[in-house]
Amino acid sequence: MSRIRVLEMIDRPFLGGGQAIVLSLARNLDRDRFETSVCAAGGGPLEEEVRKAGLSFVPAPFGGKYSLGLTGRIARILRREKPDIVHTHGGIAGLYGRMAAHKAGLKTVVHTIHGIHYLHYRNLLLRAAYVDLERYCSKFTDAVVFVSAADFSEGRRLRLAKPRKLRFIRNGIDGAELQTEEFARRAAALRPALPPGSPLVGTIARLHRQKGVIYFLRAAAAILAGHPEGRVIVAGGGELESELRREAQALGLDRRFVLLGERGEARELLAGLDVFVLPSLWEGLPLVLIEAAALGKPIVATSVDGSREIITDGETGLLVPARDPAALAAAVRRLLDDPDLAARLGAAARASIPPRFSLEAMIAGYTDLYLSLAFPTKD
Repeated sequence: MSRIRVLEMIDRPFLGGGQAIVLSLARNLDRDRFETSVCAAGGGPLEEEVRKAGLSFVPAPFGGKYSLGLTGRIARILRREKPDIVHTHGGIAGLYGRMAAHKAGLKTVVHTIHGIHYLHYRNLLLRAAYVDLERYCSKFTDAVVFVSAADFSEGRRLRLAKPRKLRFIRNGIDGAELQTEEFARRAAALRPALPPGSPLVGTIARLHRQKGVIYFLRAAAAILAGHPEGRVIVAGGGELESELRREAQALGLDRRFVLLGERGEARELLAGLDVFVLPSLWEGLPLVLIEAAALGKPIVATSVDGSREIITDGETGLLVPARDPAALAAAVRRLLDDPDLAARLGAAARASIPPRFSLEAMIAGYTDLYLSLAFPTKD
């Protein structure tokens, strides 16, 4: 039996959460059953990692802006590649990729929504327009996958697709990758040299409104008040970098609140933190929280849907209201001032969270979905 040809498509080539899922699928789907390739804008670390894994990378002209001609250009790529299944991830690839697959006459299309981000747009008319657009694209989509229970429930409520097309497959990670001696050596080499007892608090996040980094910045002075030699770091790039740098300087934090930019070794930086913070305004199902748990990190996160599915307040981390720098700072200082509590929460997170969000379960979910679409059973 010939292998099922799957094309995983996402727009941008950096290694964010959606890209990490694409890469995990490409690397870990059974190669006896599936021939998997990745399609995205070229020239970034995603392409490098795909090629390093010995897989095919298909460059696509995603440019971050809407383009009337992009659907046709993607359709030409799909006609050339002839995948059995096109699997799009995220908003831009989900829009153009699904319309292109329809235009190219491809029969099987899967789309994963890594958070229903447009529901958090300030413009109510724009929100409604995107809901209508998703309903339209779902007409030529065979399965729409949600990565969190909250988004799955919201997708049903909004009737984003027919009920028979809706699926729920949680994101997952390979926690064993974070436990090797080589990983530990790389992480130790990256931790900045600080005086003994000086904490390193940080986050790994895109510098986008969704991630709430501005509230973390505003909490930094209070966090560091009792630990003047400590540091607060942010690894990630994005559109808000200049604004954050200006505000950090205005608050007198420019040397203690450090923006590291986009970093390929983000997980190694995460491993060196004394407290991990995720100050998001909304989430799908954040992989970085699962990774922080796998590393046994004390965690402070905002109480938003995706994060609440991972963290239990007071048991595996601390949850605080979104957009509340004072609450964020108080929770971080509570962990810094109570090492026993921090150690207990970190240990509980490591023991309970990774098994519930495993790579194996995620791969099994998508494998079953692909096989059910490739070989449908008659009712």
